[in-house]
Amino acid sequence: VFPFAQAAAEGFQGENPNVKVTVGESGTGGGFEKFCAGEIDIADASRPIDEKDEVPVCEKGGVAYSQIQVANDGIAIVSNTDLKIACMTTDNLKALWEPDSKISNYSQLGNQPDGTPFPDAEVSLFGPGTDSGTFDFFTEEINGEKGDTRKDYQPSEDDNVLVQGVEGDKSGLGYFGFSYYEDNADKLNLIAVDSGDGCVKPDKTSIQGNTYKPLSRPLFMYPSQASLTDKPQVKGFMDYTIQNAEELATTAKIIPLTAEQQTTAQGELTKAEGQ
Repeated sequence: VFPFAQAAAEGFQGENPNVKVTVGESGTGGGFEKFCAGEIDIADASRPIDEKDEVPVCEKGGVAYSQIQVANDGIAIVSNTDLKIACMTTDNLKALWEPDSKISNYSQLGNQPDGTPFPDAEVSLFGPGTDSGTFDFFTEEINGEKGDTRKDYQPSEDDNVLVQGVEGDKSGLGYFGFSYYEDNADKLNLIAVDSGDGCVKPDKTSIQGNTYKPLSRPLFMYPSQASLTDKPQVKGFMDYTIQNAEELATTAKIIPLTAEQQTTAQGELTKAEGQ
């Protein structure tokens, strides 16, 4: 959500030069930690707040909030352009990324969905660190349990570092937010995913329509109720963000809300503001 939040901050400050909006990048988990401690006004998240681990912390800290969807995203599976992989099933991804994976060469995965053998190349993996909402979402959807993953991969909370890692390693394969693939499409190979209904690549249509399964996801902002009530600049920022959500998503190179999602988001914000 970081590029989206940056675009929102720049646009809002352009219209309100006396307001300073600080946008920090830490991963969803790190953001909720600061948010539930009352240190920030808005938490941005690429997954819903965790009912077991994070909601109680916010409750204990007396931090009430609203969940507002601001955009859509997909998790892109990518490889180095020299690593010829066209499509992977969700079972292939699980075999590669699960905690006790014994896959050390891509050829051990057998054949791709079209019958082409996986390349004979030593596995070299790149992915988000454990504070990332992308990490949480991917591990839960692919491995069945949030946080379950093999440990012998190169992690980073910065998706640009992951892009550079895959691009610079002929055996490199990794996953990160779709917007970072779009920004580097000429340097990476985008891998389609087959969850049982055929191979589908992420794009605006497949992500908005959730046919890119199971790696399409909503992106959220969580404004603090106290900040919305007590700080007019926070209310103004959220109003600006939702009113300009489509343009901001385009600027951030992520997938905008559908018309129905936009209506829902505006309704949630209006309710949170007590209007």
